[in-house]
Amino acid sequence: MADTSDTRTPAEIEADIKRRRDTLAETLDEIGVRVHPKTIVGDARAKVVSNIDHTLGKAYVSVNRVVSDAKDRLVDEDGAPRLERIVPVALVLVGVVGLLALGTRRRRG
Repeated sequence: MADTSDTRTPAEIEADIKRRRDTLAETLDEIGVRVHPKTIVGDARAKVVSNIDHTLGKAYVSVNRVVSDAKDRLVDEDGAPRLERIVPVALVLVGVVGLLALGTRRRRG
């Protein structure tokens, strides 16, 4: 059997009750803040911003990698352009732009 005798004085019991009441009040205040609509909206907004920042960071890294790869292919170790690779790329780009311009002209005319 468990010992149910309490050897505390009435003042100690009252002090314990007061301490527990204060702790409970703090807990209820904290819960009230957490479920407040402004808190919920703020937390949701922070989560969305964090996700956007994360996505933008990943996109930046990907674009940076593509640009670095392209630069590595078009420039040698000394920083001089590799004409044997730049000229064909430039010709393809001029051809694509020319085709787009012709397509736009035909639609207007």
